[in-house]
Amino acid sequence: MGYAVAQAAAEAGAEVTLVSGATALDPPAGVERVDVLTAGEMHAAVMKRAKQADVFIAVAAVADYRPADPKPHKIKRGNGHLSLELAPNPDILADVAALPKGPFCVGFAAETENLMANAQAKRKKKGIPLLAANLAQETFGKETNALTLLDDGGVHELPHAPKIVLARQLVAHIAKMLPRR
Repeated sequence: MGYAVAQAAAEAGAEVTLVSGATALDPPAGVERVDVLTAGEMHAAVMKRAKQADVFIAVAAVADYRPADPKPHKIKRGNGHLSLELAPNPDILADVAALPKGPFCVGFAAETENLMANAQAKRKKKGIPLLAANLAQETFGKETNALTLLDDGGVHELPHAPKIVLARQLVAHIAKMLPRR
């Protein structure tokens, strides 16, 4: 979905920088891609550019959690169970949204249950003007999606369609919300 949003924004005339984790996808024409491997790298790349951006669209982070105590070597098989402690990664969207005079922030909520309640709570917690919500099991690895947009004006349903169609509708919705210059 992130690549479709980048393409739609570029088609609409925006200068687009796409910060992306590892993928076989090519960046859309005219889009600058910054490759990262970890959530920490993604956070640094985004924060380096966020103050100069007019709009920040956080489609998905590399991961919400990382190993708390990573090992530089293979952990050999032993007897019994292995416990793995996880630590939270930086919250990129929250950090960008908290910037003084930061960009207009759009978040995504890929949920597996309680879509509306979880999406409303995420939008409120992050303090962002627009959130696009969807069910993860209906979009990951697929060419289509459906989005529910939540903003101060209410709930706006974007019915099931190819991701690029939804991305164009999302970019148009964002454009209507931006202050006129």
